[in-house]
Amino acid sequence: MGIRGELFSTRFSCEGRTYFFNVKENRNGDIFLSVVESKPTETETYDRRSIVVFQENMEGFMRAMRTAAGYMEKACSRQKHEPAPQQPVRVRTGHRETGATARRIVIRKKAQPSDPSESKESKSKELG
Repeated sequence: MGIRGELFSTRFSCEGRTYFFNVKENRNGDIFLSVVESKPTETETYDRRSIVVFQENMEGFMRAMRTAAGYMEKACSRQKHEPAPQQPVRVRTGHRETGATARRIVIRKKAQPSDPSESKESKSKELG
């Protein structure tokens, strides 16, 4: 076992950011994936963000990742043909806010009567 329980590690760098993919084992013997994004700041330090995915959740995580990647591919090909206007919104991630484009989905429930006896009375008045 490597440093801090590392079993495997690889990295990917692009556009000033570095992504680390580390497979680790904790003290309990649980195996997990740690994905870390690191980018330099203006003060010569590094801003690091990470997520942890445990082995028992990896299948669902990868399924969601493939779904998101597929959506991105479709969105990119659609934008090449007919760009759809999108409103920029503020997305809060961690301790900072970043500008990003997002879609908001609102689900509304049907209005329910506040007093169940009112609905029974109104139904009986309608019928009789």
